[in-house]
Amino acid sequence: MDRFSDSTLAYQGYGRKIDLTMLRKLNDWATDGLRPDLTLLIDLPAEQGLERARRRNRDNRSTESEGRFEEEDLGFHCRVREGFLRLAETEPARVKSVDGSRTEAEIQREIEAIVEGFLLSHSVQKS
Repeated sequence: MDRFSDSTLAYQGYGRKIDLTMLRKLNDWATDGLRPDLTLLIDLPAEQGLERARRRNRDNRSTESEGRFEEEDLGFHCRVREGFLRLAETEPARVKSVDGSRTEAEIQREIEAIVEGFLLSHSVQKS
């Protein structure tokens, strides 16, 4: 999936400055403690990510259904990015950061390597 409790913490907690402790408790309750085994964070500067998202929405004409976060100011997006980076810093075994400023092919190769390594290490552990 492309969204989960990490996104809630980053967007609502860091971006909108809602109490992180309360959000964590609500996430745990709503998911019955379910946590992703692996999260991929495709990271790039907030300015670049915001421009890409706005361009995507314009090109797909999806601003009405998908554009609410893209309406936020740059400060909001900087706080969201910082939130994701903090999650990656505090849970490095689960959250893997990928440099999103590279080409799609380079990003894809790194993601494939991360996922393959993850699957191999987990299949060995379960055997």
